[in-house]
Order: sequence, then structure tokens, then C-alpha cells
Amino acid sequence: MITHDTLYANGAWIPSTATGSIDVVSAVTEEVIGKVPNGTPDDVDVAVAAAKAAFPAWSQTAPSERQALIHKLVDELKARAGEMLTLISQEVGMPISSAERPQIKGPIMNMKMFGDLLSEFAFVDEIGAGRVVREPVGVVGCITPWNYPINTIISKVGAAFASGCTVVLKPSEVAPLCAYVFAEAVHAAGFPAGVFNMVMGDGPTVGAALTRHKDVDKVSFTGSTAAGKIVGTTAMETVKQVGLELGGKSAFIVLDDADFDQAIPYGVRDGFKNSGQTCVAMTRMLVPESRYDEALSKIKSAVEAYSLGDPREEGDHLGPVISQRQWDGIQRYIKVASQEGARLLVGGPDKPDDLQTGYFVKPTVFVDVTAKMTLAQEEVFGPVLAVMPYRDDAHAIEIANDSPYGLAGGVWSGSEDRAMKVAAQMRTGTVLINGGRFTYELPLSGYKQSGIGRENGQYGLEEYLLTKSLAFG
Repeated sequence: MITHDTLYANGAWIPSTATGSIDVVSAVTEEVIGKVPNGTPDDVDVAVAAAKAAFPAWSQTAPSERQALIHKLVDELKARAGEMLTLISQEVGMPISSAERPQIKGPIMNMKMFGDLLSEFAFVDEIGAGRVVREPVGVVGCITPWNYPINTIISKVGAAFASGCTVVLKPSEVAPLCAYVFAEAVHAAGFPAGVFNMVMGDGPTVGAALTRHKDVDKVSFTGSTAAGKIVGTTAMETVKQVGLELGGKSAFIVLDDADFDQAIPYGVRDGFKNSGQTCVAMTRMLVPESRYDEALSKIKSAVEAYSLGDPREEGDHLGPVISQRQWDGIQRYIKVASQEGARLLVGGPDKPDDLQTGYFVKPTVFVDVTAKMTLAQEEVFGPVLAVMPYRDDAHAIEIANDSPYGLAGGVWSGSEDRAMKVAAQMRTGTVLINGGRFTYELPLSGYKQSGIGRENGQYGLEEYLLTKSLAFG
């Protein structure tokens, strides 16, 4: 049992004013493995006041000084990598073998990249008889989700640190334990008091108090589109800067000239990563009518090769989803898909017979899915794949774009030029071409209801800066 009853503010751990606590439940054992404070608006006030007081000095530090501290933080995070990985495997349920790169190593590399950027980033541009200066936004409230806890913390906090902003972090209360380890690493790295602060609690209380706080200059939120709309509306009460990285229902278009032996297993892996609990997961697979039966056979084989197992153990398997609530929601989507006429190819409802403890969901595929079905339109956030036939390239693009979301997508073709032509017509922030992978140099961004703003790399850093024009007489 790991118990925390503090918030981190002004460079110290101080008692929360919370009168209750939040249980942290293991995704695999269904047992309570930790407790964190159910924080209050008073906690938020303390943290924001610390961040506000620290901002003037921190915003004026030289980029080289911020770079040095970020690189020290990288070293502290590396020293705690094993501890964070163990916690994530229990809290989130992603197996250790598959979690190490996306949950720990990649995010730490991303933090280093934010530091490295400060060697070359232009905070000042000379334009004609004037000058444009990029200055930090101010106090930033970062609200992060449970599915990739360290990854999303670093994508926000790293950019804020590099820009010269101060931070109040509200991690997800569903998977909060590794966030405490992150805060310990920031403290050990020697950041000035008040530059980083952390408050634990739920969204309707702590998240809302942070979002509407008059001394918070920007809110950066990652989570569901429904919650993002509330955050955006609340933030507008004080007309603050807003960054929203929201849901997705990404389409993977397998063109008729693709190598199915490569493309289809890749698409299945992408759709099922982190047991489908990934906003950019390509959970709609679009395959040509001319090769439909072949595609279904290969999809079925790829999915049946998956096994489910304990995320704390090494091995190439899927773990559970994070909570009973999440499991229940996925089961509802599976039932609705059948009721609406989608045909079950593999998987289905209920837990596997041999895994009754833990929030395990069978890897599931529905075929003959049409564009207006719930499964094609709404984000399931579980290992459930919708397979949709198309007639030609134009029809595939039409289906892919028939979504309120536009976060990611993919194309696989025997011709890179053809794949690029299709990708250019997809209304989405990222397209992975012929097996491409997300990299931290490239911005993560959403079209339509998938969000506002950019994260990671130079484009992510710019989200935490305001431009000031200086005109000389």
C-alpha cells in the first residue's frame, strides 16, 4: 500500500486540506494498492500562488539555465525509470515488456529534447525596423490522463519548463502514483521553489478549480472530448489560453496494392496498443472490397495470436484495461455493435474464462461495420477493432473523414506516392504511412473535435509562448 496525503507546492511537500482520500486500484488484482488525497480548491489556491510568485524570476532565466535543469531532471527520471514502470504496469495495466518504450523511455527522451531545443530555439526575431519577442504565457495548469501518465505529463511540463512558464500539475487520480515519483525527480533536480507544483484530486473539483482560477494563464488538458469541452468552456470564463488534446477514432486505410502480410498485423497492433486505451490508436481498419475475405482471414489470424496476461510479467501479451468503469463501458459498446448489425469475427463480451480477476477484455473485432454505426463513430478506448469495406480510394477517404474526430490515421500502399496522395486528403493531425511511427520531434495535434493546439517538439514549445511586437522609432 502506497499512501500519500500531501501536495507539492513552493518546493516542498505540504499537507493537503483534503478530508478524504481516493483509492488507487490495481488493474490486474482489483485490489487497492494506494491512496491519494481527494484535494480541494484550497489546495489549488496554494499551488497557484506558489507558481505565480515564482514566475517573474523563472521567466527571466537564460535558456541555458533552464536547459541545464531539464537535463538534470532527465538524469533523475532515468534513475527512477524502473520504479515508474512497475507502478504503471499495476495502475494502468500495460505489460512491462510493451510499456517500457512508450511509457518511460520515450517520454524521458522527450524531456531531453525539450532541453536540447533551447540551444537553437529563436526567442527573438528581427523583422524590418522592429522585433518580435516570444515570452512565456505565465502560470500553466496541466491536467493529464491515466492511460500514458508520464508521457502526457512530460509533453506538457517539459514544454512549460523550456518556455519559462511555471506549472501546477493535476494528474489523473485513477493512475496517480507515478506522478508522485515525477514530482520527486523535479525536486531532486533542483528547480527553484514554485516553478513546479502538483495537486491531487478529481476533475470536477480540483480540475475545475484549476481551470477557472484567475491566476492561471493557460490550461493544457488531455482527455476525452466531452471533458475537454467542459475545460474549454470553463477556461473562457477568464479568457485564458487553452490546449486540448482529445479523443480519436482513427482510420487505417489498407489500399488494394498493399502487402497484407505486413499491413494487417501492423494495423491490429496499433489498434490494440495499451489494450486499446490510446487516443491515437487506429481502431477503424478500412480494407478493399476486392480483397475483403483475404483481409478478414489475416485479421482473424493476427488477433488470435494475441494472449492476455499479468502486466507485471515479461512477455508479448495484452494486459487488462484500467478499471471496472472502463471495462463496463467497453462491454456496452460490444453489445451495441452486435445489436446494430456488425458481425463479430473474433473475441466478444465478458471476461476470458481463465482471467476472471482483473479488468481483462477479449481482443475483439467486428466486421461489416458501416459508417453510421456507433462503433464507427464513438471512441471505445478498449481492444475493439471495427473493420469497414470500401470500393475505391475516394470511398476510403470519405469513410475515414466521416468522423467527428481527426487525431491520427494511417495508410499502407505498395506505392508511396499513392499513399501520400491519400494521406493528404485525410482530415487528421497525423498520418502514419507504410508502417510509420510517432516520434517526439513531430507535433501531436488534432483536427475537428480531437483538440486545439500542438504538443511535442518545437511546435509544442511554441504553444507555451506569446508573441510581443517591439516597434522602434
